[in-house]
Amino acid sequence: MIPGFDSDGNLPCGIHWVTWKEFVSRFGTTPRRIKLLGGLINALYVLSQVGCKTVYVDGSFVSSKSIPGDFDACWDTKGVDIESLNEIEPVLLNFDPGRAQQKAKFSGEFFPADMTEGGSGKTFLEFFQTNKETGNPKGIIALDLETIW
Repeated sequence: MIPGFDSDGNLPCGIHWVTWKEFVSRFGTTPRRIKLLGGLINALYVLSQVGCKTVYVDGSFVSSKSIPGDFDACWDTKGVDIESLNEIEPVLLNFDPGRAQQKAKFSGEFFPADMTEGGSGKTFLEFFQTNKETGNPKGIIALDLETIW
């Protein structure tokens, strides 16, 4: 079950494991959000095909913001065949400034969870769990890719 939002409009601190059905039910509530979910599921499928087991979702998409710009995601690299990912979908390994290619193809941004975010020095998994405005801890969503299909 996905908890309610805190006073900042974010999920409470922690990693909240949910099913795809729960995720869609909670966050797929507007045409914009449904469009973003379409891009996300396409990328999740690709990542699952190369051995990814877990993707974490952050950003305004998993907040109380009524019209999110996009979503931010990071994926667990354990067991992922990076060479196959590069052959099948190299855009998921392209971290150009602004991740324009990722946003154009999938409507969001993807990073390896253990990759260091440049400004903070934290891994993306850690960085996603910090409110950028306040520095306070916040929650993110975890999706088990082995249970989606």
